Amino acid sequence: MLILCPNLTLPCHHPNFLYCMEFKIDTKPSYIVITPVSNHLDANLAASLRQKCNELTENGSENYIIDLHNCLDTDPKSFHLLTELHEDCYSNNCSLVFTNIQDTVLQQLKKDETDSALNIAPTMQEAIDIVSMEILERDLFDED
Repeated sequence: MLILCPNLTLPCHHPNFLYCMEFKIDTKPSYIVITPVSNHLDANLAASLRQKCNELTENGSENYIIDLHNCLDTDPKSFHLLTELHEDCYSNNCSLVFTNIQDTVLQQLKKDETDSALNIAPTMQEAIDIVSMEILERDLFDED
C-alpha cells in the first residue's frame, strides 16, 4: 500500500516507498526508515523530522531509523531538536536510531556532546539490531 504525501515530488514504483520533498520513507514490518533528501541538516529539517515522527506515531508507528547518509553538513542549532525528538520517542515507548552519519556531521555532534544523548549506529544493520532489541525489551517488560 502506498500512502501519498501532499508534497509528492517523484513517482514511486515500489509500494513501500514514499517520496516527499524532504524525506524518503521506507515502511518495514517493525520499523520505518526515514531518509532526509537534503544534504544539510539544519533546524528546519530537524523540526520536520520531529513533525513526521509525531505524525507517524499518531498513526500507530513506534520505531524509527533516521538514515542521515545524504546530510553532508549540519547546523548545530538542529542538535537540541534532534535531542527533543529522541526524548519524545522514548517517552512514548518508541525507538529511534540515527545511522549512516557522515564524518563531518558526527564530528560536530561529538563536539557539541550531542552524540551521547542520541542512539547512533554506524550502519543500517546495527540500527535495525538496536530497534529489534528494544522491541524485545518492551515485549518482555509488558509481560511482567
